[in-house]
Amino acid sequence: MSQLDNCPNCGQIYVKNAFREVCETCYKEEEAKYNTVYKYIRQRENRTATMDQVVEDTGVEEYLIIKFIRKGRFQLAHFPNLGYPCDRCGRIIREDKLCQGCKKDIHGQLSQLEREEERERAIREEGKTYHVINKKFL
Repeated sequence: MSQLDNCPNCGQIYVKNAFREVCETCYKEEEAKYNTVYKYIRQRENRTATMDQVVEDTGVEEYLIIKFIRKGRFQLAHFPNLGYPCDRCGRIIREDKLCQGCKKDIHGQLSQLEREEERERAIREEGKTYHVINKKFL
């Protein structure tokens, strides 16, 4: 559903919807920058360009190129040196939202939490509860 909002780039009021996060003027500017980057990386000699090279040669901000990649406007399979930061640690990745290291860490934390919950459940089922008062067991 549409609602009124201020453009995060220029502050102008616009109708926000599921397709646009900026006002019409800023959207046209973003599209022009997208076309600039697209033309640059489609050239054979620039397909292996890194993010820094693309930013330097096109003048388009890195956050905007990352936005295009996340929205799927650039297919990373064709551009081996482009990527975007992991949402957790910032390491450059090419798919999903988290790198493999962060995924592994989160899965480890979840399994540890499950083991702790299972241990607490087993203690409750046994009916034995120990209370510590003044560092003495009762």
